[in-house]
Amino acid sequence: MTRFSRSRTSATLAATAFLAAAPLAGATTASATTASDCQTATVQYRIVDADGNPVGADWTSQGGFHQWDSAPGTVEVRLAPGQNVGAGCTYPVSLAEYTTEGSNWYTSGHQTLVDHATVYLTADDVAGSDDAKRTWQKLAVKSPDCYGQIDLYGDDVVYDGKPGDGHGPAPYEPGNVVTPYHLIAAWNGGDKACTPAQPESPTPSASTPASQPPAPETSAPATPTPSTPASSTPPASSSTPPTTSHVPPMKTPPPTTPAPSPSTSTPPLAETGASSSTPLIAGGAALVIALGAGTLYATRRTRKS
Repeated sequence: MTRFSRSRTSATLAATAFLAAAPLAGATTASATTASDCQTATVQYRIVDADGNPVGADWTSQGGFHQWDSAPGTVEVRLAPGQNVGAGCTYPVSLAEYTTEGSNWYTSGHQTLVDHATVYLTADDVAGSDDAKRTWQKLAVKSPDCYGQIDLYGDDVVYDGKPGDGHGPAPYEPGNVVTPYHLIAAWNGGDKACTPAQPESPTPSASTPASQPPAPETSAPATPTPSTPASSTPPASSSTPPTTSHVPPMKTPPPTTPAPSPSTSTPPLAETGASSSTPLIAGGAALVIALGAGTLYATRRTRKS
């Protein structure tokens, strides 16, 4: 075999190995699917009783703060009709119940989370012309037996004041902490305090000697500060937190979605990083190196002969 033939054979083998490995290398390239096509959606709600019958007004998107006659324990939610919602779009809606220090927002003070529930609305929850026999997703929380507030809002964050992902600051009116965010509507009420009142002064001990002289009187301060009585009337500069029925879409899948089992899972639309094709790519690279080394060895041996 001539030197030209040997060179041509070596080039042919190298090219063949490269072409065999090229499809494997290209298997790592993929485009990720995002939720950029999902737009803000309008949520409707209604309060229902234990039998699922509407209490008061039917479906509405009206926001604001409302005083309850009886606490809304169960709320049904859906997406308003006439909306074009993509198949991959998800909208979280939550209901949270808090105990408060008063019967309305202005006297609510510190709020303590008691119960919380979340559902995830999709294109299947858009209202339409065939709603007579449809069931809607329900949010249910405990009914407070004292001063309380119930919030309906458009995300799945738990606003309980705890740290970490998925948690947010608890509502607090004097501190102007107007959570939850994406508040759709809220209800306040109750007719008694949630904790017993503390005594104004301690009870004197029965073992105090009768002959003990009374404590000396203290003089009043020169400029006393008058105390402000508690009032349910809102201050002139105060207002309730803003509400809206427009809920943003989730950017990640709902956390309650179970992971598919390995035997029934299907590959995602797109993947990034290492994947199941990594061993094939490594094998292709090893094949290229082996063929190159074999070609070089054969060429040197032929030259020596």
